Amino acid sequence: MRILVVEDDAVLRGVMQRSLADAGHRVDAAATLAEADHFWKVQPFDAVLLDLNLPQDAGAASPLGSGLTVLRAARARGDRTPVLVLTARDRTEERIAGLDAGADDYLGKPFDLAEVEARLRALVRRTQGTDDRTRAGTLVLDRRARRFTMHGLPFELPAREFEVLWELMTPPGRVVSKRTLSDKLSDFDDTLGDNALEAFISRLRKKLQGSGAGIRTLRGLGYMLEEAGSEAPGGDAPQESA
Repeated sequence: MRILVVEDDAVLRGVMQRSLADAGHRVDAAATLAEADHFWKVQPFDAVLLDLNLPQDAGAASPLGSGLTVLRAARARGDRTPVLVLTARDRTEERIAGLDAGADDYLGKPFDLAEVEARLRALVRRTQGTDDRTRAGTLVLDRRARRFTMHGLPFELPAREFEVLWELMTPPGRVVSKRTLSDKLSDFDDTLGDNALEAFISRLRKKLQGSGAGIRTLRGLGYMLEEAGSEAPGGDAPQESA
């Protein structure tokens, strides 16, 4: 998953970043309201960890509930990214305010990092459907275990190829744009170009041969993972958009 961590405490922010990265996630972090609002607008995320008490910017006053401000703004523009609110506040009315603003779950500080990760997985599963497994041909993605199998055997991939195939598999048959895949694989200071993305797709096509699944190019639209039919698995032939 690609996760945005919004937390003004530098130590806690660093701990969460390392823990989530060690679990295989791509993590971006914001320390202020302005940073959080900017990152959330320009980058799609699978989930957001949001602290409520954020400073507006360096040296500015810290308005109470500013985390709710950026959450409400995201929901107002139609962004439905799952949000787990993390806060030291434990008053019932503040929990209610967070949920009413559009949060999907609420966890008070101090918290266990394993529980944070478990709640994130649950939130993302809820948005993607209740089944932890998706399949195309003999290729199976187990989202809970974060692994692929092919013909019932482990199917290991480098990290970025794994992320591309994960996106194409949630669910299979969905058209995924080049922009979406590039954003998933890029950092704010490291943009993935079309040539690099196409190289990832080409390598995946070769590795999927014999799986009963293949990646189809829809010119002008993006890519789609589908059950192999008349086209050989891994075929490169593009399909023209209507």
